Amino acid sequence: MIRFAFLVALLASPGLALAQDAAGQHGGMRHVPGMSHEGHGMNADAFPTGLMEGGQSAFAAIQEIVAKLMADPTTDWSRVDIEALRQHLIDMDNVTLRARVGVEEIEGGARFEATSEDAAVTSSIRAMVPAHAATMDDVEGWTMQASEIPGGAALVVTGADPDRIRALGFIGVMTVGMHHQAHHHALAAGQNPHAH
Repeated sequence: MIRFAFLVALLASPGLALAQDAAGQHGGMRHVPGMSHEGHGMNADAFPTGLMEGGQSAFAAIQEIVAKLMADPTTDWSRVDIEALRQHLIDMDNVTLRARVGVEEIEGGARFEATSEDAAVTSSIRAMVPAHAATMDDVEGWTMQASEIPGGAALVVTGADPDRIRALGFIGVMTVGMHHQAHHHALAAGQNPHAH
């Protein structure tokens, strides 16, 4: 029994140390919703080097874009639309976590069907899948074609490496290409990245 109590105490100690350290960084204060960070040393320089996560991925993505816009003296604030970026991140969340995906192997690749009975998720699928196909067609030498289907959209992806396409699956294919960051910046800056 003593060994068990010692093991529990040992396992709990790193978490306890982190909690004590976090409390110490805020002078023992707890964060209360609506509480200002002013007056107890909370500023950008107060954070330890190397900390990057804003606490929630969509929040962190918005924070990253806001920081970039604020650091750019040429930002046209009359065009900035952070809400458009927030809506796009909602679409990304819906497609990534809430879409039902069916897969059919076809010659040279796969046909993915992303659908949902939830109208909001269906709307997100129809916003993202055709836009991704139009933007990323021919990336990696792949041909991408999207079409609307009941409850969502279909994405057909073919190329010289069908095993890789199939292994990546729908969401893997949706992540290919580091275009999302530039896309987010364009949305927030009031541009239409899908305009042709």
